[in-house]
Amino acid sequence: MTAGAGPPAHATQARAAGQNPRMAVTARQLNRSTLARQLLLERAPLTVVDALRPVVALQAQEAASPYLALWNRVAGFDPAELDRAFADRTVVKASLMRITLHAVVADDYPLFHQAMVSTLRAARLDDRRFTGSGLSTADADALVPDLLEFTAEPRSKAEILARVGAPHGEPNPWAWWALRTFAPLHHAPTGGPWTFGLRPSFVAADARRQVPSPDASVRHLVRRYLDGFGPASIRDIAQFTLIRVGVIRQAIADSGDDIVAVEGPAGSELFDV
Repeated sequence: MTAGAGPPAHATQARAAGQNPRMAVTARQLNRSTLARQLLLERAPLTVVDALRPVVALQAQEAASPYLALWNRVAGFDPAELDRAFADRTVVKASLMRITLHAVVADDYPLFHQAMVSTLRAARLDDRRFTGSGLSTADADALVPDLLEFTAEPRSKAEILARVGAPHGEPNPWAWWALRTFAPLHHAPTGGPWTFGLRPSFVAADARRQVPSPDASVRHLVRRYLDGFGPASIRDIAQFTLIRVGVIRQAIADSGDDIVAVEGPAGSELFDV
């Protein structure tokens, strides 16, 4: 909720009567809340990391996109600061929500990836382009340990394609097509415009970061979404992530008092932190 908006009159009256009402928000309050959390009401004097954390994740399918997004949010934004954040991996670029590339703060990545990994796997391993390649899911999984060891330092797509293939067989481009989406890999800066050149490079995610259970990771992602976009509906969260509605509903239920129900415009059910 935006600061100073205050509860509606009927909520104040209900509290005076000893009831515990559901807070209600108008369409305008909802609009202002989302824009404020996304730092889109006015540019803020923040570092790149401090700006990226509250907005949760920035679309990075096009190399320029996170730079333009931060220019709209950060007062005096210097693209070289984001270059440095990618270089020292305090900000990372990887396949995550909606099976597209996003820039996120490095601390969020392990939990976001674990929350998304079943969706990422299904998007590739159940695709007929992969299933028709002669490879099985087990084949793809068997390649992951060697891939992560090989990409302990940044490797080009050409280097990885020469390395990755079906076990005991010839290199298979469909194996890499699947792995680059669901394996814990970051895009490595290669220089040039927006730090990512025309020839992509990949590096393994930091395996030292401790990750809780998959259920806890989904709860983390749902809460982080609401931090940056709430109040929001379950379908809003599902659309942002492509995680199934039932999984999100369970994550909200398991979050207890950390997430509260809010009445939105026309009586819609929304949730917020």
